[in-house]
Amino acid sequence: MKSVAEICSDLIRFDTTNPGSGERPAAEYVATLLADAGLDPVVFESAPKRTTVVARIDGDSPDALLIHGHLDVVPADPAEWRMHPFSGEIVDDCVYGRGAVDMKGSCAMTLATVLDLAARGVRPKRDLVLAFLADEEATGDFGSRHAVTEHRELFDGVTEAISESGGFSVASGEHRVYPIAVGERGTAWMRLTARGVAGHGSRPAVDNPVATMAHALSRVAAHQWPVRLTPSVAALIGNLSEITGQRIDVDRLDEEAVRLGPLGSLFKGQIRNSANPTMLDAGYKVNVVPSTAGAHVDGRYLPGLRDEFLETIDALLGPKITREFVNLEDAPAAPYPSAFFDELAGSLMAEDPLARPVPYVMAGGTDAKSFARIGIKGYGFAPLMLRPDLDYFGMFHGKDERVPVEGLEFGTRVLARLIA
Repeated sequence: MKSVAEICSDLIRFDTTNPGSGERPAAEYVATLLADAGLDPVVFESAPKRTTVVARIDGDSPDALLIHGHLDVVPADPAEWRMHPFSGEIVDDCVYGRGAVDMKGSCAMTLATVLDLAARGVRPKRDLVLAFLADEEATGDFGSRHAVTEHRELFDGVTEAISESGGFSVASGEHRVYPIAVGERGTAWMRLTARGVAGHGSRPAVDNPVATMAHALSRVAAHQWPVRLTPSVAALIGNLSEITGQRIDVDRLDEEAVRLGPLGSLFKGQIRNSANPTMLDAGYKVNVVPSTAGAHVDGRYLPGLRDEFLETIDALLGPKITREFVNLEDAPAAPYPSAFFDELAGSLMAEDPLARPVPYVMAGGTDAKSFARIGIKGYGFAPLMLRPDLDYFGMFHGKDERVPVEGLEFGTRVLARLIA
């Protein structure tokens, strides 16, 4: 049977860049591994080569747990990498390549765990549903959204789910902090349009939409969003204060995030809403004032703060800018404290005596948003024990993405405890 590192390397070698040629080869590889282990995977496509795999394993309880991951990755420029991003090479006891962290390493841990349990004849304590999805790195239209709308029956009985962006270690003195995500910020990707009066670039402008858009984006970029402490983030800060033995001043959280270093990264992007201009589109000739100007803004808002966020955006943009959503997703939140959170924490502490699990809210978003639409409570839990010198957050979509072999092996042991 292949090791977790070998499975991770194999998955990385499939170039599943999104946008690109699709996830089909990686999905076929996953389906073959599952079928060889005696499972009956369901393979379906939302569009040519946009392929998803789902499998169910019967357990002692029909109250099912979903473990989901995505097979697509963001682009990678080989010229910027120490080694080719789709080589899957193992160097210095790390698996290198695009997707090692986000999130083919996690998919490999899931596969290695269930394949080992199947080989040993170990029955899960509850039904398991495994989903290896397309298109997470875009909107999920070809992946999780398609799955929950067109193949809803595959997720019958699922109450909780685990996936990426949680369960990894952050070193802190004599402890290792393991953030377990209990929510994530909502997504509001917006296309903006300013309309004005076209004219000659040498004449005084009557109503220049480029200038209108520039002023609006400047207001958005310069806005200081107020701190809004949600209960889960407040609980995280309280836990970090206890673990470090240091008071964290909630009135100076930006400064405290810097002072705490890696631990501060767990909350610095989760204490407020945000909006970043990311794309511009205006004009076609230097001496022509165009009649329209466009832009895109990546907006994120905390659980429960969608209305406040949109009201603020509209005030900043002003009456001459219209907006439409490219993607609008609510901010899901899972129960905390909860018995299931305690199960996740317990599986970590059983494998690492220095583990200190804490609640966490993701700054970005995952496929958990789609599964929340059908009532599944999502937790970020892809367990990894990481070396203190690895910048975990920096490797998401960064160059020289890599994951330690020992970290992957740790993750499979944790998952086995949780499942069995």
